[in-house]
Amino acid sequence: MEKELLLQKINARNAGTLMQTLGIEFVDMGDDYLEAKMPVTPAVHQPDGVLHGGATAALAETVGSSAAAVFCRQEGQMLRGIEISANHVRGVRSGFVTARATALHLGRTMQLWEIQIKNDDGKLVSSCKLTTLTLSE
Repeated sequence: MEKELLLQKINARNAGTLMQTLGIEFVDMGDDYLEAKMPVTPAVHQPDGVLHGGATAALAETVGSSAAAVFCRQEGQMLRGIEISANHVRGVRSGFVTARATALHLGRTMQLWEIQIKNDDGKLVSSCKLTTLTLSE
């Protein structure tokens, strides 16, 4: 499927979900990665005015799980995120953060994804790992 059409399809699935609430939008993909961006506004701040780690983790799980669905899911299967870890290394007060999910392991039933989240200057904000599990429906 053409890249732009697939990105439109993924974004359309976000209507009425946490992804829409957080403003997450899928913006790019390649043969081995998927990218999404999220605006950093007071709606996703912690009380001291920086990006909340929970919103960052939600972005990471969103892009990692969606990448697993794009690259691994087959007819009659569903995917679930089963573990996520995040190391936050830089605060962000405004602008956007962009998450890129890249596969570290693409097994038949388990996948491991690395998600790097960067600010508008391309500096690392968080480094995350997500494990997904493929199940029969």
